[in-house]
Amino acid sequence: MMRTAALALGLLAAGPALAAVTTVTLHCEAVYQPARSAWTRVVDIDMDKQRIRAVRIDGVPVYTFAINGTWILTALDNERIQIDTAAQQWQSDFRGMANAKGRCERAPA
Repeated sequence: MMRTAALALGLLAAGPALAAVTTVTLHCEAVYQPARSAWTRVVDIDMDKQRIRAVRIDGVPVYTFAINGTWILTALDNERIQIDTAAQQWQSDFRGMANAKGRCERAPA
């Protein structure tokens, strides 16, 4: 009972911090080679005033990600993904078997 009360109080205290998280959505048109097939990839980036909190690609949360300047580096289903948030570009690689490049556009808020 005490643990539940402590958890509830912790969640209530975190309420304003959770409300400060905003989501930026990018729609990326990635062209995969060698097949030359175009796929629209949707990237959701959750962030607060200090850092990026979570990244989802096509609605799937990525397990881990790294930030290098304006780049988000991550992987999903054997696809290594690099997103340049400043230049709004997508790059990815399927372990050398296929790769993709494309432009991203920020979705209206």
